[in-house]
Amino acid sequence: MAPLLMLAAGGTGGHMFPAQALAEAMLEQGWRVKLSTDPRGARYVGGFPEAVEIVEVDSGTFARGGALAKLAVPGRIAGGALRAVMAMRRDRPDVVVGFGGYPAIPAMTAATLLKIPRMIHEQNGVLGRVNQLFAKRVNLVACGTWPTALPDGVAGEHVGNPVRQAILDRAGAPYIPPGDYPMSVLVVGGSQGARILSDVVPAGIAALPDHLLRNIRVFQQARAEDVDRVNAFYAARGIAADIRTFFDDMPDRLAEAQLLIARSGASTVADACVIGRPAIWVPLASAIRDEQTANARQMVSAGAAILMPESKFNAESLAEHMETVLSHPSGALQMSRAALSCATPDATARLVALVEHLAGLGQ
Repeated sequence: MAPLLMLAAGGTGGHMFPAQALAEAMLEQGWRVKLSTDPRGARYVGGFPEAVEIVEVDSGTFARGGALAKLAVPGRIAGGALRAVMAMRRDRPDVVVGFGGYPAIPAMTAATLLKIPRMIHEQNGVLGRVNQLFAKRVNLVACGTWPTALPDGVAGEHVGNPVRQAILDRAGAPYIPPGDYPMSVLVVGGSQGARILSDVVPAGIAALPDHLLRNIRVFQQARAEDVDRVNAFYAARGIAADIRTFFDDMPDRLAEAQLLIARSGASTVADACVIGRPAIWVPLASAIRDEQTANARQMVSAGAAILMPESKFNAESLAEHMETVLSHPSGALQMSRAALSCATPDATARLVALVEHLAGLGQ
């Protein structure tokens, strides 16, 4: 029978995208693949190949719900872990890979109890709660962002964050430096949008000098409740803008952009590096571990991006940074090249190699 890979991932795109990329690659290698997640995570599996068996387990999170719901979480996780142990005894995986999120706990716990070769992949520059829990209980810790802050005694292996095939198809797309012609500014607020970008970016763009403003074309993601007011702001000032809650052609939008303004989620940073685009990052201030600042660090250090903490993110400062990039074509081109230097387009292949290595440990 073909070897079996069990993936364990939580219910957000940040966890599920790299799991999906690894699933696709391992199927091509002739492996069987299962994904262990909870009902919330199951809503994100539409992009997974049909050959991947989805195993829904009971889990829970302390981040949502009232006091009674939180009290029930340990029991739900324990029950899910017990069922995962029983399932793995019937069909023992050769390798188990966790990508974080509370729904990953049952499968990772079962793999630990059964001493199955296992690893975790952390997308951000700081370990999430669940990956932190298992960091000292796995054979390998694969890191998507480098460097990654790890517990004492834990060594990480930099593999990068796998990106979608549509992004890889535009890898290293030629960058057109800013100049006296139409220039595209792409504004992305993450999977849920970001209100602060809708509040600050339009005013920042409007504050640009006329010689830049007349060439600006804005493509901005916004929350549904913000679309109309953002559209109205740009329209009142004659600024060409396309405002949507979601761009289904994001790889093309990014490839055509002269500048990206965005939250520094791990997947967004990886996409910008693989395609190679200058960026202004606005990390999520409410993130408990400040992981989005850590995600941006490599690009900022390489000279590929500008970091703007929320506390300093205002229209005047944003306009100054935008003018710096868009008024200096050679500098913008160098930022693009620096972004490419931070990319790991072979991240999926590196993960595949680690899975095959772990499979050897179990034989």
